[in-house]
Amino acid sequence: MIKFFLIVNKQGQTRLSRYYECFEVQRRTLLESDVIKLCLSRSKDQCSFIEYKDFKLVYRQYAALFIVVGIDEYENEMAVFELIHNFVEVLDKYFSRVSELDLMFNLDKVHIILDEIILNGTAVETNKSRILSPLLVLDKIGDTG
Repeated sequence: MIKFFLIVNKQGQTRLSRYYECFEVQRRTLLESDVIKLCLSRSKDQCSFIEYKDFKLVYRQYAALFIVVGIDEYENEMAVFELIHNFVEVLDKYFSRVSELDLMFNLDKVHIILDEIILNGTAVETNKSRILSPLLVLDKIGDTG
C-alpha cells in the first residue's frame, strides 16, 4: 500500500503532499523533513529505494524536483518506481513539458491527476488518456462557462 506521495524541490520545499494513511500534523512535518534530507543527500549513483523506519521510500528525480513515495513492505518497489514515471508523463502530456511553476499554480489539477492514478493508497489507473479525461472535461466546461 502507498502511504504517502510527495513532490519536493531541490531546496527541500514540499510542493505537493498526499497522505493515504492517517498521520498527525506534527508527525507529517517530521516525516517530510527526514524524508527530504534522506533523498536530497543521495547521489545519482545510489539506489532509488530506501528503507526508512517502518516503510520503504521510492523516489525519482526530474530536473529540480524529487517525487518520493512511501510504501509498506508488501508493495512492489519497481511498480511504484514506474508509477512515478507514469505520473510525470501524464503531467507532461497535460502541461506540455511540466515545470515546478505549473505544479505550484495548478495544484488542484495536479491533485486531480494524482487522484485518478491512486485511490486509497492503491494504484488504480495507468492509462494516460483515462487519467486525463476528467480533467479535460472540466477544462471544456470552464471554457464554455
